[in-house]
Amino acid sequence: MFYAFTHKCNDSAVSPAYTYPYDLNMDLTAGVIHQVDVLFQAGCSHLVGVQIHQGGHQLWPSNRGAYLRGNATVVSFREFYNLSAGNTDLYAIIDADASIIDIEIIIQIGLLPKRVLQPLSFEELVAAASGV
Repeated sequence: MFYAFTHKCNDSAVSPAYTYPYDLNMDLTAGVIHQVDVLFQAGCSHLVGVQIHQGGHQLWPSNRGAYLRGNATVVSFREFYNLSAGNTDLYAIIDADASIIDIEIIIQIGLLPKRVLQPLSFEELVAAASGV
C-alpha cells in the first residue's frame, strides 16, 4: 500500500500563514517501508527542504541536518525500514523560503507487511539451501 501526504508551502488561502519549519504528521501502519518518493513541484527552485523523522531521529536524508531538495523533481529511493506496531508515526519537517507560494510538496511512502517483502527468515533460507 502507498500513503500520500501533501503540504502547500506558504498557502495563500491559509491565514495566518504557516511558520517554517513546518511539521507534517504522517500516521502509518505497521510494516516495512520499501519505497519513499518526495515530489518537488516546478517552482520550488531548491528553496524547499524536506526531512523525514521518527521520534527525535532523522531517517532521510541520512546525514543529520541535511534536507532533500529539488525543482520539478521526484526524489525516489528504495528502503527496507521496519515500522513496528505502536511505533508507526513519522513526521516530515518542511522548510520553505518565504518566496515560495502555493507550491505543493507530496510525500509518498510505500509500506508492505514484512512477510511479503521477506517471505523466509534467515534460518529458513539456510535450511532450504542446505537441504534440511
